[in-house]
Amino acid sequence: MPGILKIAYKLLANDRARFVALLIGITFAVFLMIAVTSMFSGTLKRASATVINIGGSIWVMDPSIQTVANTIPLPDYILDEVRSIPGVKYAVPLYAGAALLKLHDGAYQSANIVGLDDTSLFGRPAMLSGNIADIFAESAFIAVKDSEFYKLENPTIGTDFEINDHRGVIVGIAKVASSGLFGVPTLYTTYYRALYYIPNMRFTISYILVEPKTSAEVKAIKQQVAAAGYLALTKDEFIAKISNFYKYQTGFGVNLMLMTVISFIIGLSISGQTFYTFILENLERFGALKAIGATSRDLVYMILFQAAFVAVTGFGIGVGLCTFIIWLARAYLPDYAAIMTFPNLSLAFGMVVVIAAISSYVGVRKVLTIEPFDIFRG
Repeated sequence: MPGILKIAYKLLANDRARFVALLIGITFAVFLMIAVTSMFSGTLKRASATVINIGGSIWVMDPSIQTVANTIPLPDYILDEVRSIPGVKYAVPLYAGAALLKLHDGAYQSANIVGLDDTSLFGRPAMLSGNIADIFAESAFIAVKDSEFYKLENPTIGTDFEINDHRGVIVGIAKVASSGLFGVPTLYTTYYRALYYIPNMRFTISYILVEPKTSAEVKAIKQQVAAAGYLALTKDEFIAKISNFYKYQTGFGVNLMLMTVISFIIGLSISGQTFYTFILENLERFGALKAIGATSRDLVYMILFQAAFVAVTGFGIGVGLCTFIIWLARAYLPDYAAIMTFPNLSLAFGMVVVIAAISSYVGVRKVLTIEPFDIFRG
């Protein structure tokens, strides 16, 4: 490390009270920004849980659908029309709905019911216990072991329940990539059993899952579906549509933005004020350095180094603290949805850079006005 930066580090570290105050300001701001954005990212992922868990290259749906949970049934003839489109390798129906279960002890519990195509079982989950083929048994359902599994009273293979005056039996336990958003457990069964057990409107297909022959066929398939008056989206496009709904058409996105801005202002105010006070208290030292030959550029380097050192250190501590809190919360709160992502970290780091830049700018302006004559005269 160049000598001038060593001096800058010692000036910063030796004033422990100011140094700790600067770190606390940055750390607190980073913690709040990452915590808020991580909760939002986790919520968006859970909002798209059905799409993530089922998969499917193309999802065909009614154009009015905003989220995967608000299904609008499709006419049965649309399935045949989609299957007849050139470039479609296969297309299968998917049922996604809700039902009220009566558990073994008499308690009632709502649940999401996913009905898989009877022929292919496309979108089936990975099994933890039991055999996926058992889903064809009489009254068979597969329970998903996620954060809401306990609401079904932690069933095992053979556990029975009632669903709309029909008997249901758990024949397997499965796992999925993402838990749902609204705290409701999930059961898988066959498409036609879901239709038989759960009251439905005249049309029954929630979505049509399409697999193209090649990726080059996707655009043509989407155009053909649009010509029929319906919407075809790739998996990623559907997830983006759901995310955009929660970001821009609910109060969720606005609240996130406000909390992030408040966190930024808190960090900026604490760090900026503390750093400015630190510069004022060390003006004599900066003046002495200037008197013995340090140039204005050297002093600017010192200020930038001090601001950058505090920003990077505070960022690291803030990320570590937030990671620990998220880990602890997810260990004891199954419904806690926060996840840390690269965009979250990038946003927080960018804001920390802005905080450091503004703080160092204030300090640089003050230091550059120092005249050694005034320092020694005083």
